[in-house]
Amino acid sequence: MSEFKYELLTTDGNARLGRVHTAHGIVDTPAFMPVGTAATVKGMFPDMVAASGAQIILANTYHLMLRPGAELIAKFGGVRPFMNWHGPLLTDSGGYQVMSLAKLRKMSEDGVTFQSHVDGSRHHLTPERSVQLQHLLGATITMAFDECTPFPADKDTVADSMRLSMRWAKRSQNAYVPRPGYGLFGIVQGGVHADLRAESADALKALNFEGYAIGGLAVGEGQELMFGTLDHTVQHLPAEKPRYLMGVGKPGDIVGAVVRGCDMFDCVLPTRSGRTAQAFTRYGTLNLRNARHTSDPTPLDESVDCPASRQYSRAYYHHLIRSGELLGLMLLSQHNIAFYQTIMKELREAIRTHTLTEYVRKFYADQERGPDADGPDTDSNEDAA
Repeated sequence: MSEFKYELLTTDGNARLGRVHTAHGIVDTPAFMPVGTAATVKGMFPDMVAASGAQIILANTYHLMLRPGAELIAKFGGVRPFMNWHGPLLTDSGGYQVMSLAKLRKMSEDGVTFQSHVDGSRHHLTPERSVQLQHLLGATITMAFDECTPFPADKDTVADSMRLSMRWAKRSQNAYVPRPGYGLFGIVQGGVHADLRAESADALKALNFEGYAIGGLAVGEGQELMFGTLDHTVQHLPAEKPRYLMGVGKPGDIVGAVVRGCDMFDCVLPTRSGRTAQAFTRYGTLNLRNARHTSDPTPLDESVDCPASRQYSRAYYHHLIRSGELLGLMLLSQHNIAFYQTIMKELREAIRTHTLTEYVRKFYADQERGPDADGPDTDSNEDAA
């Protein structure tokens, strides 16, 4: 079994073309990971996810520990065989969902006690338990347990939260069971404060994780502040390890983060937007509920090599949505995932050929053209579920 490693192939500015070698296959980076919250990418069969070009998916520890339970999933060999996914799997630590979804939270140095939003049962989640749960889930990439600092928050609160997460990162590493081809990622916190981000990155580098994530962004700070924070943070991360920007985001956010040196991304937006009749396209976001699509013969986006993108008219999508047919939501989710994977493939090619500057200029220009009268997408960037 091969070791877990990041292979840097070439760069274009700060952007990186690489490969993550894992026990369950190679991930070409920059990479977008579809979110399989409850061991399913909503509205899609696993083979459809793979056909989109996705090589790795994410599953949520918090949701799976509550239902059906990590111990039950372990009896099936982990999430991958449980859901019939054959590629690598990344699991989050559960910390974000505890903060955003759970009821009656009580946090201490030891961990977090919370009440399930599903059935009201009480649970105590610590760094050690989070890592154990992810082991039971069979994660190829395990995330250290952290606190996602709320935004906005005063700097002292952010600093205290970040330092708690750094202590939890060490405990997560102590609890982790190393295996060939598997990895544990530390998570850089520190809000939008450059000095706190640097302190966090230095603390994690001292622990020598297999990869480094950037957490606590896309939580309401806006794109400009997010990009500025990335500029300050990425320079402190080792070049020989993968960099994962958590919970991001819209296509324009991802493109800008790739330019700044991030390698891996995840977000619920492609499938969540699909379930709310939104389609991401080369020229902005379509709202298929809009009456102007009633007799529109145009496909969603012929630049995307996906049946859902090319083979159905916008009029048909409008009909499915207005009729409440599940097929419309499934096809839109399939298209959106394929669109994201198309963008990642194009970014990789642009970095390989050192044409990224021109690609990015054209990408943003095309997005600004907009799909005629359709308004902007209003879904949040937050990866809450």
